Amino acid sequence: MIEQSQYWVHDLSPFLIRFPENPLGLDGIRYYGLAYLLGFLAAWLLLRLYDAKGKFVIDADARATLMTAMIIGVLAGGRLGYMLLYDLDAFLANPLLIVRVDQGGMASHGGFVGVILALVWFARKHRCGFLRLGDVVVTLAPLGLMFGRIANFINGELWGRVTTASWAVIFPNSPKNYNALLQTYGPEPRHPSQLYEAALEGGLMLAYVQWRFWCTRPPAGQLGGEFLIGYGIVRIFGELFREPDAALLLGLSRGQFYSVFIILAGAVTIWIVRRKRSA
Repeated sequence: MIEQSQYWVHDLSPFLIRFPENPLGLDGIRYYGLAYLLGFLAAWLLLRLYDAKGKFVIDADARATLMTAMIIGVLAGGRLGYMLLYDLDAFLANPLLIVRVDQGGMASHGGFVGVILALVWFARKHRCGFLRLGDVVVTLAPLGLMFGRIANFINGELWGRVTTASWAVIFPNSPKNYNALLQTYGPEPRHPSQLYEAALEGGLMLAYVQWRFWCTRPPAGQLGGEFLIGYGIVRIFGELFREPDAALLLGLSRGQFYSVFIILAGAVTIWIVRRKRSA
């Protein structure tokens, strides 16, 4: 019989710093918020590097405008996407939940849509090519995705499916069940799927897009399309180890179902690029 004690019980605090009670009601600095901050900071630094190396020339004012647009796109799109794609009933019952970011709930697919809209606005305002701009931005995204998934793990949320793998983790907030193999009642060992997704959506995709950006010369739009296809594939794969957090759609988890459309969007983008080149 496998001993439940062989598994690590998740006991990480979601707070980097916890504040004492105060009139403002601020409870502390959370790793989840810090993940967003680090993602935006990394994007800013990469844009400066691209400018310095002549890979994507953008002055300080335009860079600040682009970063502001992306931040709004990520936050607004991510929150609205979560409410519409994962918690529609609650949103319809109380639309003001859209501003309750303190309760958590962000969807990466919604964030993608928000960023695309932000890039459309920026491209028109600064009269630059949308496809080329998209190629640059997709090289920034994986770091933010990786930081976010690591924060999910620290928070002990979005846990994986039940498993007896030796590296499984017991998340105290996960559902309690009777495990016949362990002969115990309580939270069961689960895949640390947040870390799998951090490695796939973050590490793997970062390595690929940075290699393509620095070492090859794809036509404008090609890299953006490849990123969308790659992200969709690794997201679908990662979801195999993640406990669905909403009702299935056509037998697929919400993350898998929505990722199909991400893949289709990437394929259409590449088709448009190749059609333009052959015209």
